[in-house]
Amino acid sequence: MSHGTAAPTTTWSFVDGDWHEGNVPLIGPRSHAMWLGSTVFDGARWFEGVSPDLDRHCQRVNQSATALGLKPTVAAEEIAALTAEGLKKFDGKTAVYIRPMYWAEAGGYMGVPADPESTRFCLCLYEAPMIEPTGFSVTVSPFRRPTFETMPTNAKAGCLYPNNGRAIMDARMRGFDNALVLDMLGNVAETGSSNIFLVKDGVAMTPAPNGTFLSGITRSRIIKLLGEAGIEVHERTLSVQDFMDADEVFSTGNHSKVVPITRVEDRHLQAGPVAKKARQLYWDWAHA
Repeated sequence: MSHGTAAPTTTWSFVDGDWHEGNVPLIGPRSHAMWLGSTVFDGARWFEGVSPDLDRHCQRVNQSATALGLKPTVAAEEIAALTAEGLKKFDGKTAVYIRPMYWAEAGGYMGVPADPESTRFCLCLYEAPMIEPTGFSVTVSPFRRPTFETMPTNAKAGCLYPNNGRAIMDARMRGFDNALVLDMLGNVAETGSSNIFLVKDGVAMTPAPNGTFLSGITRSRIIKLLGEAGIEVHERTLSVQDFMDADEVFSTGNHSKVVPITRVEDRHLQAGPVAKKARQLYWDWAHA
């Protein structure tokens, strides 16, 4: 078990048949992924003794690899088994982020496209506390989500995330925590780091998947749980004004699951009953 360079938190990665501690170096300057962005990943979570929907996250990383022209080399079931093995290396006190990844080492002329036979795999596990569900603020971003015609939005590809990053960076420069990111038609797609819901007159709504944003696993789980609890949920085209007029707004995502949004532009909101219900339903389901 070799040690990489220091990582910000306790980190273990499985690569090339063994576990390595720390930020193990993997990609060289001639690697296709280094300069041409042929990386995909997925994110699951371990917290309080459970890793909900781990199987779906493991399946999705393989789907992402195929969509980006890579060759998935590790079966979803094997990724899940490796995760269980790796989690034993942690003390169980802090939530762990579970990140399976693929990338290309080689490519064709000028490195485009990637050579699928050069695909490598890494499973990275690291301590990452979940944020408290106290709520966060969003402002409408000037940057938009790309369409399938312009970027590989059908994959959870690393190359999509600098756009999210600049949206969040811009929002923070303007005094907000995160961004409300629109699609190319000007409808709300997501936040800079999670899916988004609004509630109006007791009915929950979330942007309909249109190929511009990742329709998340936690998002679909919340839709199902709320529906089973008798709360109507509709997927539809939503405008910024819909969010300004909402009774409550909340986000869903792998990192911290369900978190209320307590400010949209200059409008302040309370963490509402549906958001609280969604979070409780998720926790109850995950521990069941």
